[in-house]
Amino acid sequence: MHKYNISKSNYFYAIGLSYKKADADIRGRFSLDDDAKNALLNQAKENDIESLVVTSTCNRTEIYGFAQHPFQLIKLLCDNTKGTVEEFQDVAFVYKNKEAIAHMFRVGSGLDSQILGDFEIISQLKTSAKLSRKHGLLNPFMERLVNAVIQASKRIKNETEISSGATSVSFASVQYIFKNIEDVSNKNILLFGTGKIGRNTCENLVKHTKNEHITLINRTKNKAEQIAGKFNLVVKDYANLQEEISNSNILIVATGAQRPTIDKHIIQTDKPLLILDLSIPKNVDQNVEELDNVSLVHLDHLSQITDETLERRKQHIPLAEQIIEEVNAEFISWLETRKFAPTIKALKHKLTDFATAELDTQRKKLSDFNEAQASLISNNIIQKITNHFAHHLKDDNVSTDDSLELIKQVFQLESSTKNV
Repeated sequence: MHKYNISKSNYFYAIGLSYKKADADIRGRFSLDDDAKNALLNQAKENDIESLVVTSTCNRTEIYGFAQHPFQLIKLLCDNTKGTVEEFQDVAFVYKNKEAIAHMFRVGSGLDSQILGDFEIISQLKTSAKLSRKHGLLNPFMERLVNAVIQASKRIKNETEISSGATSVSFASVQYIFKNIEDVSNKNILLFGTGKIGRNTCENLVKHTKNEHITLINRTKNKAEQIAGKFNLVVKDYANLQEEISNSNILIVATGAQRPTIDKHIIQTDKPLLILDLSIPKNVDQNVEELDNVSLVHLDHLSQITDETLERRKQHIPLAEQIIEEVNAEFISWLETRKFAPTIKALKHKLTDFATAELDTQRKKLSDFNEAQASLISNNIIQKITNHFAHHLKDDNVSTDDSLELIKQVFQLESSTKNV
């Protein structure tokens, strides 16, 4: 990427792991909470990484950034998570330059989501880019790329039906409950955790179950109360968690903690209890399965639920890929212009020097010299000449490198371009 004059590093990488090869336990080991993301970005700055974006969701953890070698980014990830390099190598992917760019487009456009057409990742990408900008780690290339991915995502949403129909982890949770629990509307449901997945699940529960026995608990009670007020639900204190679990038939855990928030010791009931763990890392300890009355289902299983909606979505993949190809081509075209931007800038400086010298000469010769008009004419001519060269360099039928070399030689720009 150095030849595009966007980075001192030669390569742009996408490194990470996803649901495709890494199970929930491994994804949990490599997940990054807000503190870990900030620590990773600070370490990147200390290591002279000039631009980097990091995302971490329940389905994937990925770093997009510039480096001389991908291990620089892999080390950042392993230093700030519980994962090891050996574990990473077993399940990870590493993409370079245009493959890395293409990967970000697929991820941001919902084509690489665990549930096809799930666009929640694009909001994560926006948030991640803002955080990188705050840390001074968002160069013009990365900003332009993220904006291009956002543009592709919007077009796919608006121009295809790849996200039509209700299909998401939260909706899959409700589908699973319907298929496995009789008389759902009369069961006691406890939702523990009111993050994004928790809120979406709550909305789907209210919408599809017509259940009036839904209770919310969150460590920060006022967050639960805000959601409860919207749906007219009951909120209980975190201190009442054990008691509320005992009263429940269904427990949905979406707490987003770095370690289990539920284990077998907190379950003091003998009646059948279905637990859905929608968290990465897993927030329900596996030991609950030692209890005969408990059934535990993790979001990886829920994400495998395919139905007619998903099959219909697959029909729109070709159109979505065409949109990505169009937006990506525009981005690559912009990237190609970066090759010759310093030369064009240096040429403009050289032509301006010519014009300034000539204007000085004419100013001395002519008593009625019109300064404003002469400057306007010379500036317009300079702009036309540089535009002409720029259009020539964009032509697919010419060798950009050869043309750049010729321009540098003719106008003696070597020393100028080094300082641009």
